Amino acid sequence: MNRSTSDKTFIAALTCLTLIATPALAGCDDTSSSTGDTGSSSVRTDFMLGGLFPETGSLSYVAPGQMAAFKLAIKDINDAGGVLGNKIDSYIADVNDADHADQNTSAVQSVLAKDPSVIVGNPSSGVVKNTYHEIEGAKVTMISNGATAASLSGISDYFFRTVPPDTVQGVVLADAIVQDGVQNLAIACFNDEAGIGIRDIVVKKVEAAGVNVIYGGKDTFDPTEKNFGSLAASIKASGADAILVIAFDQTVPLVKSMAGVGIDTSKLYFFDGNMSDYSSKFEAGLLNGDKGTIPGAVAASDFRERLKTIDDSLTTYTFSAETYDAVVLAALAAQEGGSADSETIRKTLPAVSGTDNGIECSTYKECKALIKNGKRIAYHGMASIGAFNDKHDPSSAYIGVYTYDEDNMPQFDHSQQGNV
Repeated sequence: MNRSTSDKTFIAALTCLTLIATPALAGCDDTSSSTGDTGSSSVRTDFMLGGLFPETGSLSYVAPGQMAAFKLAIKDINDAGGVLGNKIDSYIADVNDADHADQNTSAVQSVLAKDPSVIVGNPSSGVVKNTYHEIEGAKVTMISNGATAASLSGISDYFFRTVPPDTVQGVVLADAIVQDGVQNLAIACFNDEAGIGIRDIVVKKVEAAGVNVIYGGKDTFDPTEKNFGSLAASIKASGADAILVIAFDQTVPLVKSMAGVGIDTSKLYFFDGNMSDYSSKFEAGLLNGDKGTIPGAVAASDFRERLKTIDDSLTTYTFSAETYDAVVLAALAAQEGGSADSETIRKTLPAVSGTDNGIECSTYKECKALIKNGKRIAYHGMASIGAFNDKHDPSSAYIGVYTYDEDNMPQFDHSQQGNV
């Protein structure tokens, strides 16, 4: 059980008064700042928030919504008095995608140079694999807003995520395929950590339900591929009655190639990496009726409107709720722990997420007030995830199922909760 911030302050002050005659005990200044060494008696009060987002590369289309959520969370926290009496400072770097390992590394190094209290972001599982060793080595806590690979569960004491692993999304996506009565399924999957993971889960689930995976159950295509004519022709020849497309920005040329060889594009399925607004990419009706999944509860309309006050051009909101919650959870962990150093945040994140069965609260302001009154909290935010489990995954999460309309825009249909 954690002591409240007021208890800690009283004890620290009493210790300083008792030992005031001992000059060597220099850690009693509550305005001093440490570098995160938990062996030091000083307390870090400046909260530096690092951000890693794919502003370029194959996932760049999802970055604006996530960056808007990052900035909105900072605004809400600062409007509520900040963290430990100070406003949050932040720094964002462009991490690109997993095919640009050099940029992954340089982005991480630029953020680490700012001495971050925590790093939020990086929705790519492949990029996490490329960078987590360096972040862990610096003893900095990272909260991913969208890296879903099942292999990342428990990968590091310093790695958390506000999105469930693919084991949850894969089951829901497979259920949608089975429930639609698909008999013969083809899969077009790129060679990527996220792609292969979700494909393998779907294949196992649909085959157990009697669906024949007649193409793509093992094969993948290169993420740098530009010409999909041959792949489209092979899928057409397979005679599949539905196709699962697992890709990022390769989805547009791939779907156009499939349409070009005469494939019925009203029988397509997608996952979070390509569930996007295609209203300006395809002719009207091309995706009408197609389905896909996105982890997380649907972003409420008022939350979307608030995001648009940060960026009025937004059309895609994938992992925006997860980004917002990651920032708020990190700030609450610092507030609860009484210090903005990364070790304190790492140790306190599970408690503020609800592992201590605290009082449920849904905003930073509300949760902060409870902490100040010595109460244990359970933050239940925009993404509606359960408390972190022992592998730092959400213990439960919602997966949204979406259907494309005539304008090639994904519309929320329903959500399904799953345990991790």
